[in-house]
Amino acid sequence: MKTPLHTLRAGVIGAGFIGPVHIEGLKRLGVQVTAICGSTKSAQTAAEKWGIPEVYGDYDYRAMYRSPNVDVVHITSPNKVHVEQSLAALAAGKHVVCEKPLGMNTRETAKLAKAAAEAYRRDGLVFAVNYMCRFFPAVLQMRAMLQRGDLGQIIHVQGHFFQDWLLKETDYNWRLLASEGGKLRAVGDIGTHWIDAVSFILGARADAVFAHLETFHKTRYRPKGEIQTFAQVNPKDMLPYKVDTEDFGSVLLKFGKAKHGFANGVHANASISQAAAGWKCGLYLGIYGAKGSVRWDLQQPNEIVAGRRDEPNQILQRATAGFSEDVAGFTDYPGGHAEGFPDSHKMQYRAVYEHIASGRKTPVLFATAEDGHHEVKLCEAILQSSRSKRWVKV
Repeated sequence: MKTPLHTLRAGVIGAGFIGPVHIEGLKRLGVQVTAICGSTKSAQTAAEKWGIPEVYGDYDYRAMYRSPNVDVVHITSPNKVHVEQSLAALAAGKHVVCEKPLGMNTRETAKLAKAAAEAYRRDGLVFAVNYMCRFFPAVLQMRAMLQRGDLGQIIHVQGHFFQDWLLKETDYNWRLLASEGGKLRAVGDIGTHWIDAVSFILGARADAVFAHLETFHKTRYRPKGEIQTFAQVNPKDMLPYKVDTEDFGSVLLKFGKAKHGFANGVHANASISQAAAGWKCGLYLGIYGAKGSVRWDLQQPNEIVAGRRDEPNQILQRATAGFSEDVAGFTDYPGGHAEGFPDSHKMQYRAVYEHIASGRKTPVLFATAEDGHHEVKLCEAILQSSRSKRWVKV
């Protein structure tokens, strides 16, 4: 028997930028958010703002896991503690939604992927990684078009993910530090969203890469204390430090065998930058086949450009002909009522929670721990390729 979503209860670790995004998406679904964990001050502030009854300060996530009022744990803490907190959540019998990347290296993510698979088989515990770009209606629509053969045999894929929030040497966030976020920053933080979205659409994983990475700001300035993501700090209150992560990079990818016959061995190229002035969250991709192409930009999330050689190009708009039936269940508003970034999170959590509530009878469209492990393998191969200046197998 299916469990109503509103009877499931979530606990969230982290109250920075992305934690409240999770909270809002869950509340829009009617899921109860019963607990928040983080620094004492940030957790208390988030609890007061969102009406969350249980507060666990000093990042005491183990205390939150002991609560009988938490069924699903959302991990939005810094990357270096994802694996530790995820393993503890599974051991406590909790379902998990973990932010990306899954971990800092493949040694630890392999351990987590194995534990998650065993917990799913043995205890029915669901584990999802927050690659939410899969749940933009446009991404699901392009996936359906490709799998149906509308584009013919896929020839190549190209695109970019550009941001400018780390353009200045005085811009600071913990993700800039390899010790906190991992050795691959721009590609690891936003580039993997592009790669996962393309992998999801193609139904194939990248199995070889060639990459070039660059650090423009060799020295940056950081505040004397910690700050929230996107916060502004007076330069007079900052100290210099040596940068050990990349600002931008170019990545070539060779994809392996697809789940269907239209996208085997596809070549793709992506440009990734967190220092591209004027771009706030510009994920763009184009998929080019023998019969046609599709192009999409996250900053215009409700439109797909469908390209043809011998016919007029089309702009497909969400909730209109050609962009509706394939995404039924993943869009809630009529055409012209834009759905974007917050909605993609909501739709992902709906897919995860419905999988839990149905007793695992719904399709697994969300990224699994194994998918998250593969993305970390991919990041390590990209680093190796940039250093060795050659193709590297994943």
